[in-house]
Amino acid sequence: MTNLAQPESAIAPGRINIVSVRLVAAIVLAGLADWLFYDENAGISFVIFAIALASISLMTNLETVDRRKLPLAAIILIAGLVPAIEDYSTISLGFALLTMGVAAAMLTNHGFDSLADRVRALRELYVFAPFRLIRDAIGALNLPGISSGIAVWVIPVLMSCIFLALFASANPLIERWLSAANLAKLTENVSLSRILFWLLSLSLIWPFVWLRWLRKPPAPGPATIVSPEFLSTATVLRSLILFNLLFAVQTVLDIIYLWGNVALPADITYASYAHRGAYPLIVTALLAAGFVLIAMRPGGPSEQSKVIRPLVYLWVAQNVLLVISSILRLDLYVQIYLLTTWRIAAFIWMLLVATGLVLIVARIALQRSNAWLIRLNLIAVLLTLYVCSLTNFVAIIADYNVSHSREATGKGVNADINYLLSLGPQALPGINKSSRIREGDWTLMASRDSLTEKFRRETASWRAWGLRNWRLQRYLDEQARRAAG
Repeated sequence: MTNLAQPESAIAPGRINIVSVRLVAAIVLAGLADWLFYDENAGISFVIFAIALASISLMTNLETVDRRKLPLAAIILIAGLVPAIEDYSTISLGFALLTMGVAAAMLTNHGFDSLADRVRALRELYVFAPFRLIRDAIGALNLPGISSGIAVWVIPVLMSCIFLALFASANPLIERWLSAANLAKLTENVSLSRILFWLLSLSLIWPFVWLRWLRKPPAPGPATIVSPEFLSTATVLRSLILFNLLFAVQTVLDIIYLWGNVALPADITYASYAHRGAYPLIVTALLAAGFVLIAMRPGGPSEQSKVIRPLVYLWVAQNVLLVISSILRLDLYVQIYLLTTWRIAAFIWMLLVATGLVLIVARIALQRSNAWLIRLNLIAVLLTLYVCSLTNFVAIIADYNVSHSREATGKGVNADINYLLSLGPQALPGINKSSRIREGDWTLMASRDSLTEKFRRETASWRAWGLRNWRLQRYLDEQARRAAG
């Protein structure tokens, strides 16, 4: 695999024919994968494909193969395929991938000695190497100017399409605009799923067709995931311009409809607009954070650029606004459909994402290391967990859901008492506020009393004492005195 510390900006002309042969071999294998797997259930077909992949990999990498190790590599590979012959499952797939990687590295990676070397080789093969396909294919064209021109647009366009898809998932207005463009008609004769299948197959096959390995451990930090030429200053600049324009559309829509309370089109409900966007926008912010960390690596050319820095700050600011909008969306949804433990977890997660984005800006502005950033994020997580450990979320959920239910306010939904009962004894104070309990729903009253007795049994011993349990015990004793009086 290419030494990422010394990136290849182009493939040597003498090797173009070899690369072309390997590309043909990869395409043949992708066609075999299509025939064996696309829209089909996998079984013995996986074993057939694994044997074909191993055979072609051996032929296309013959000049680097250590032939003395061929018998042992074959035994390892066969042993790994036996479980898949018995039954194709996640476990047998894992064994097959493991032994295929070990056999490939044993034959062609001459630094495959220590356990750390073996782990690093497998990580290279299955995590980093699939990203080489586009670069190597462009290099095989050997067209001066065109290769670099295409390369600097690959990441910007690809990630812009991903962000656009996430925005369409989050925002019904953007989804409507894309539908109105009738993009489906333009591709009605093309199966998008099949194209994606071929691209994924080729990306996974290519590292085996052309086995190359690092000669030293990759430099620490996320910058090793993508080769430097894919994140040159030109690539980062184009990416940030496209991303800022794309995010500006979502930001303006949120300002108009979410913050400005402007009326939505008649067939789009406010609840739908608010709820759909909460989680996809968080995924968008996480992808953005990952891109910034990789592109603005400490000491890299992009970090020193006076043009790129303001664009990064603007884009991160838009991402922070997206996270705040996600929190508002989830809050609006909770106002209608009440709280759950997962929704509270989502609130906390969103706050941590926003904190992480702000810390990324601080790292860039203060020129700190990624280790500094990791430490501060760990401190933020630990502080959050500490506060969470002191917070009685069950009691908060129960009290909020009963106080904001249809019975209490005349709007929204009814409190789901069965859900509150499932949360445990700490929900009892909130449950007792429910008008459904007060009105004499005997089934629910019996469930509540059963939960109370369970709590008393579990805390009968002093060994189970805790402040939270003590407070609940005092509450239950007070309720019992009132009922007796």
